[in-house]
Amino acid sequence: MSDPQVKGWCPGAYRPMMSGDGLIVRVRPRLGSIPADKVQGLCDLSLTHGNGILDLTNRANLQMRGVRDHQAVLDGLWDLGLLDPTPELEQRRNIIVAPVCGPHHVSIAIADRLITKLNALPDLPAKFGFVVDADGPRQLSAASGDIRIETSVSGGLIVRADGSDLGQAVTESEVVNAAVALARWFNETVNPDIRRMAPHLETTPLPHCFARETFAPSAPALTPGPLTNAFAYGVPFGSIDALALKTLLTRSKAGHMRFAPNRIFILDGAAITDMQAFATSADDPRLNIHACPGAPACASASVTTRDAADILAPHLKGRSLHISGCAKGCAHRASTDVVAVGRDGAFDLVRNGHPWDEPLQRGLALDRLADELELLT
Repeated sequence: MSDPQVKGWCPGAYRPMMSGDGLIVRVRPRLGSIPADKVQGLCDLSLTHGNGILDLTNRANLQMRGVRDHQAVLDGLWDLGLLDPTPELEQRRNIIVAPVCGPHHVSIAIADRLITKLNALPDLPAKFGFVVDADGPRQLSAASGDIRIETSVSGGLIVRADGSDLGQAVTESEVVNAAVALARWFNETVNPDIRRMAPHLETTPLPHCFARETFAPSAPALTPGPLTNAFAYGVPFGSIDALALKTLLTRSKAGHMRFAPNRIFILDGAAITDMQAFATSADDPRLNIHACPGAPACASASVTTRDAADILAPHLKGRSLHISGCAKGCAHRASTDVVAVGRDGAFDLVRNGHPWDEPLQRGLALDRLADELELLT
């Protein structure tokens, strides 16, 4: 089977997306962080005007599900200081920031200056984004992005086009203008049918000025557990119960909540608080599972995915699992050890592949699927 096409845009606060459980309203945390009291307010909005479920997305954003009164949510986000002045500025502020800061907070400082230059950017595709990852070894090498601001192998800064092994060496005063220049080059040379940098580089050579310096190695992946004056929590399946999050913030006495693209958030200044809703260690089997919202939240799905994920987690034996409500595979685009694909209320089983690949078995009930996972070698 071929890779299904996905939507060319993502929901925002001003431009929500309709799903089976209501509107999806996405909030992009400024500089990758939100003060804890404002997160509490966001939870209250979700409980009052949505279905009480928040998604932590692959681009380290929060989105409210099941929204019934969009204007009330916009008003609430504005009061909380979590809404951009215009829809255009919101779309352009598609920036992921390294979640663990170095002693000089270089990534935050660069991202803050980049935000002030957003009006200088050309018109870019809706999913075109920036990754600011300049606090030592790269934390966001697996994160989706098109223009990357990173540490070079020599310890300086580079601006790198995603898909290129080399970037442009820059000083801290030059970095934002260099990123804008690279965005303009993309805009001036790209085929309108191509929306991302890496596919563009497959057919269009990158000018030598943008490709001279190698990047630093990657840092170990961030996992749940203690950090310096902070604690990292995993979000099983990327789904957060708003009431559980409010409870965690209150009990932990956290000051800020920072967001990472691998379904992890960090609470600064927080006391360690163990709650079943969140993963507190890297060996939690739920962290090896990717699961879309499933039915009834998504009209394309014919199975409940996250309840199934909880049932299947003990049977994984260290394997990665993707439970997809349909063959589109929205929750995870990469291959996993096992894939369970919803079809007509049952599951098709794929090994070492994607939801759109040919299954080994079709039409399995959930209990039968659990038995098959036990038998896999």
